[in-house]
Amino acid sequence: MRIRHLWRNLARCAESATVSMSKMDVVGGGGGGGGGLIANNKQRAMIPNKSRGEFTRNQRKDSEGFSEAPDLEFEYGDAEKWAAELSELYSYTEGPEFLLNRKCFTEDFRIHVADKKWTELSLAEHRAHAMRLLDSLEVTARERRLKVARAILYMAQGTFGECESEAEVQHWMRYNVFLLLEVGTFSALVELLNMEIDNSAACTSAVRKPAISLADSTDLRVLLNIMYLMVETIQQEVLADSPEWRTARDTFRTELGSPLYNNEPISVMLFGMVTKFCSGHAPHFPMKKVLLLLWKTILFTLGGFEQLQQIKVRKREDLALPPLPEDSIRVVLTMRAASPPASASDLIEQQQKRARREHKALIKQDNLDAFNEKDPYKADDTREDEDDSDDNDNSLEPETFPLERDEVMPPPIPHPPCERVSFPKGLPWAPKVREKDIEHFLESSRSKFIGYTLGSDTDTVVGLPTPIHESIRTLKQHKYVSIAEIQIAKEEEFQKTPLSGGEEEVEMCSIELLYQGILPNLPQYMIALLKILLAAAPTSKAKTDSINILADVLPEEMPTTVLQSMKLGVDVNRHKEIIVKAISAILLLLLKHFKLNHIYQFEYMAQHLVFANCIPLILKFFNQNIMSYITAKNSISVLDFPHCVVHELPELTAESLEAGDNNQFCWRNLFSCINLLRILNKLTKWKHSRTMMLVVFKSAPILKRALKVKQAMMQLYVLKLLKVQTKYLGRQWRKSNMKTMSAIYQKVRHRLNDDWAYGNDLDARPWDFQAEECALRANIERFNARRYDKSQGNPDFLPVDNCLQSVLGQRVELPEEFQMNYDLWLEREVFSKPISWEELLQ
Repeated sequence: MRIRHLWRNLARCAESATVSMSKMDVVGGGGGGGGGLIANNKQRAMIPNKSRGEFTRNQRKDSEGFSEAPDLEFEYGDAEKWAAELSELYSYTEGPEFLLNRKCFTEDFRIHVADKKWTELSLAEHRAHAMRLLDSLEVTARERRLKVARAILYMAQGTFGECESEAEVQHWMRYNVFLLLEVGTFSALVELLNMEIDNSAACTSAVRKPAISLADSTDLRVLLNIMYLMVETIQQEVLADSPEWRTARDTFRTELGSPLYNNEPISVMLFGMVTKFCSGHAPHFPMKKVLLLLWKTILFTLGGFEQLQQIKVRKREDLALPPLPEDSIRVVLTMRAASPPASASDLIEQQQKRARREHKALIKQDNLDAFNEKDPYKADDTREDEDDSDDNDNSLEPETFPLERDEVMPPPIPHPPCERVSFPKGLPWAPKVREKDIEHFLESSRSKFIGYTLGSDTDTVVGLPTPIHESIRTLKQHKYVSIAEIQIAKEEEFQKTPLSGGEEEVEMCSIELLYQGILPNLPQYMIALLKILLAAAPTSKAKTDSINILADVLPEEMPTTVLQSMKLGVDVNRHKEIIVKAISAILLLLLKHFKLNHIYQFEYMAQHLVFANCIPLILKFFNQNIMSYITAKNSISVLDFPHCVVHELPELTAESLEAGDNNQFCWRNLFSCINLLRILNKLTKWKHSRTMMLVVFKSAPILKRALKVKQAMMQLYVLKLLKVQTKYLGRQWRKSNMKTMSAIYQKVRHRLNDDWAYGNDLDARPWDFQAEECALRANIERFNARRYDKSQGNPDFLPVDNCLQSVLGQRVELPEEFQMNYDLWLEREVFSKPISWEELLQ
């Protein structure tokens, strides 16, 4: 009876685990790899149910067994390898246009050069032909202009028709792109792009169309393709580059970040395209290409993560601050991933093995009745009941993970001895302490031992016991003053003393110019980016009122065969993944650069992201089977550029499409996940009101599922987000998640007097969080008004010129109407009125 009862309990556990896992699949939307992710229900029906089911099954199969999966060999950086970044510019639907570009170039080239290939010409002949193409771009006929643009695009693509290998294509790409830059092609392309953006006829036609396809954005796509290839190719630094190319690169970087194009940086123009698309006035804009170009422009002009670290070191030196305790990038690279929590299937399997072993032991006993009286299962049943009651008591986290507890963790699996990388012993990060933390510690110590406080005085220790002296010495030894604290203190001084404070010296670098350019419309830009991110997220359901981000991927004629449907399904999923990658990289780069340039620029952007519901949006993104998303195989390597233009294409089959590539993970999806986690960290750090949003939206179980990805950097940012809300989750949550608490202790930086694990911090009490956001908003508005809105200055603080000659000598701009009617004004106001000169002179 007891044995039968045990097996019944195990079966019930297995059934409930299966139900909960199926619910999780429904909530998560099945990850990022469903076979039929098309724009709406009608288009989704184009893909047969069989292929959709097979894709889902395969991705679920790929994600199984992650508990014992090896660490992901992922190297985080500014972007993926150059070849991969080039291939992601084109959707697979654009494949036939490669030959069309080649045809346009060849027809024009043969008119001027009859008996030679492009690769056989001299530099002077190359330059002459590039100049001819550039002159032809200025024709008024649209068809002729498009043909010339396609010929230039073929040059930027490396004149692949005359190349034997992918390496040769990439060599000629670099050569041709620097040649096009030298003759001034980029400026001409910007002018044409401006003209296309303002093309009201194309916008009106696209708005009226029921379904927008690839054909509606042809002109824009060709221009954006050339511009992207130029930016992406020029920013790739190679040791063998000539001095002329290095100089051209530096000049181009400066021009891109300066307001040379239409009196604004090119990034501002691209942001304008994003908002125009989201407003519904230009639904034909190829948004993936716009976002990719915007990302690469920001990355090129402002610099990537290594440049950010260098700027940070230089700024700390300029402010006479001590050097950074470590290089955060290098510390993260040396970290190892922690083992993820065991899954429900692992637990059930362990219980079944244990039950089988005990069952065998029972058979060997002589007296089963004696066993029944002894009842060895009673203790186990009681413990399980207690665990169940504990889980039910946890109201903050409905999806508990009792599988992490020591008594149910599976034993470690022995691995064969292999050569291991040596990792540093001890904690990876040096501890940090803020000035505010030292003040709080001294305040509490003085009130406890002496009975009075001294405000912000951190030096007077009279009357305090010796251990407190040692504690203060240790805290000051690890005190860290950030650049942001210095900037906030300076801003407070400027606000207090507007007259005696003097003029602030603002360095007009690329990031400052960009902030000035996007400041008037920054809220709209953030809302537009998040709208597109929501539409591209794999957990989003297709809605009639959502924006259509597939304008540059859907063909004119929808697929008619299963193979075409599968190919389009892969293309659409890949398209969405690339959009998520670009937006996450844009937001993270801007936040990091703004934070270094001035903390209130960062806070302005961060606050508008929070107001636009960025926090729940990112949590919604992670509320899926994250392993399926990271291991999704939404790419067809034989169709990627430049492979598809150099090699003969094999015949595609359903099996080859379904198999995908052999990579352990999808680089762009893991890159996107890490970026989104870093953005979430940036938004919530030291902001208790936003941390409470993480708690209110029940982010803890969502984030814990993300720990299943065995990649150290991703786990670090997940653990940081769990750490900041631990004090709000209650004792029961901490008791049930000791493995996670241990991982936080091992991997996340320590604040010496931060009670994150026990919830005794005064700041953790959730009162008046709205006042915190309102005070921050007021500080931001005062900063923007003081530095950028000169018209709003207080007239009482403006200097007055008392010299008559100086005032009369000033040049006054008169209105055009007044100048036209000047004679009439003289007659009416001067000549026709008598003037008493004696009174006037007195």
